Order: sequence, then structure tokens, then C-alpha cells
Amino acid sequence: TAEEEAAEWIKANMTKPVVGFVGGQTAPPGKRMGHAGAIISGGKGTAEEKIKTLNSCGVKTADTPSEIGTTLIDAAKEAGIYEQLLTVK
Repeated sequence: TAEEEAAEWIKANMTKPVVGFVGGQTAPPGKRMGHAGAIISGGKGTAEEKIKTLNSCGVKTADTPSEIGTTLIDAAKEAGIYEQLLTVK
């Protein structure tokens, strides 16, 4: 999937923390979500698989959209750059 390709690109090219969110975590297999091309089939492309791949490539994933900010803060602290972010003008 595009998300899984992006995860591999991030792993190979990004040095700063990356945070993401994958929607559709409660979508049933075989259910079309959003557009005709977005379908979960045979376990490939599930939110769970996308999250697993993103995490394995170093991307921190938020469980809900409202947790993206705190996930980013945690990732910045883990990378040792949180204090630098506070001084950016």
C-alpha cells in the first residue's frame, strides 16, 4: 500500500522523528472505505498492518487524531530535540 511504501521511504531517508495516524482501525475486512480503491483484502492493507509497518520503520503512530500532538512531543523528547523545538522562532 502507499502507506507501507511511505514507511520504507521514511526509514531510508528521514533523520528527524516522523509521526502518523492511520484511520480505519475498526473497518471490517472487505469493506470499501472512502473511495473505490481503498479496500481491505486478504489482510493486506489493514490499518493494523499499516501501523505495524510504520512502527517497524521508526514512525510513531497515534491511536487517535487527538493524540497526534502528544505523540509528536513524545517522539521529539525521545530523539532529544524537544527543547530545540521550543526555541524555534
